Amino acid sequence: MTATMSAPATEVTVPDIGDFAGVPVIEVHVSPGDKVNADDPLVTLESDKATMEVPAPGPGTVTEVLVKVGDEVTQGSPILRLTAGDGAVVTPPSLVEQQEPAPVAVPAPGPPPAAPEGGPAAAPVHAAQARGADTPAAAGLPARGGVTAAPGAHAGPSVRRTARELGIDLAAVTPTGPKGRITKEDLLAFLKGPAQPAQPAPAAGTGIPPIPAQDFSKFGPVRAQKLSRIKTVSGPFLHRSWLNVPHVTHHDEADITQLDAYRRQLDTAARAERDPYRVTLLAFLVKAVVATLKKFPEVNSSLGPEGDELIIKEYYNVGIAVDTPDGLVVPVVRDADRKGIVELSRAFGAISAKARDGKLSPTDLQGGTFTISSLGGIGGTGFTPIVNAPEVAILGVVRSAMKPVWNGTEFAPRLMLPVALSYDHRVVDGALAARFTRHLCDLLEDERRLLL
Repeated sequence: MTATMSAPATEVTVPDIGDFAGVPVIEVHVSPGDKVNADDPLVTLESDKATMEVPAPGPGTVTEVLVKVGDEVTQGSPILRLTAGDGAVVTPPSLVEQQEPAPVAVPAPGPPPAAPEGGPAAAPVHAAQARGADTPAAAGLPARGGVTAAPGAHAGPSVRRTARELGIDLAAVTPTGPKGRITKEDLLAFLKGPAQPAQPAPAAGTGIPPIPAQDFSKFGPVRAQKLSRIKTVSGPFLHRSWLNVPHVTHHDEADITQLDAYRRQLDTAARAERDPYRVTLLAFLVKAVVATLKKFPEVNSSLGPEGDELIIKEYYNVGIAVDTPDGLVVPVVRDADRKGIVELSRAFGAISAKARDGKLSPTDLQGGTFTISSLGGIGGTGFTPIVNAPEVAILGVVRSAMKPVWNGTEFAPRLMLPVALSYDHRVVDGALAARFTRHLCDLLEDERRLLL
């Protein structure tokens, strides 16, 4: 029975997505006539930093879709019209499992007739080869939005990204995933088909040889598990930073015996308040980092686009790597130089909760000038963090440990904190890194200097 919709349709627009403009639509989840519930995904957008879904503002029926895959939108752009009313009926998970068809195993195309039996399979195109240029046009691929996606082509954001980079028409790919979705394995099978010309070997110095594909099931049981969206989106950025930034890591350690005793006093008082919070070492680290950045402003900078100048930032927005069930995210604490220990502690508690609940907005992830990655709550004796480009340095810290330290007359037990500064060697040289790290440790060793 068709319900009569007397209520007027309202226009749903793109919400606040930070200062991004021209963000492409990579997936449209609804069609006219579909019923949706509040917070159901309507479309998926993909900026340079993250993939984000635009949720339904409330329950109702979609009357008109105003965008298509490949369109570029900005905050306030209309995406569809929605008539308020009853939402979609939610099927219990047990019924969904019963109704979903099992994935259909489709054998990969065999080698050309001329290839000898048992010969090596064509190697998959490596992500670094596909990203040989910063833009699709520069790489000889279709421009953004140029890949056609038939209305029946269903694929997730990461698959669509890969298809765009490789210039694959999703309508020509045979899906094997649940409910007819196209998987990355389907893209690989398409590339390995007889009609696909063999990929030329990368020219010397212009690419990285791909890792040959292997059938791991020959050696024992295996199972495929999709990467989380966070890892799918952040992986290429980490890869790009590692390939483009000449990383060097400088190690040092700070005696935080007195600082930790003071922190414990503050933490005990904070837990007893009506609105309790935690005072962790991270708040003191941020205070020390900001003070050190002010003394060494080159570390609070980015390399200019032409590589011949430094853009020194006179603001201090510190990114904090947060561990979530889906992977690592780096929300930014803005104006960290204007916040005290208590305010920073409360900010960390709030932003960590948002990160774990998946409620960070794009603006929460923008504008960082320096990043801290702390594994102190887990353990370890040291690691090499990857610079969060276009920043030029990142601080890694692990768990502090009690060690015997010579004080001039005897060995005394002291709580020592290992720190590691990874930096872009094009901007920061070894001497500057050593001075920066030592000054940071000196501040941590005298908590009174942090309160000035």
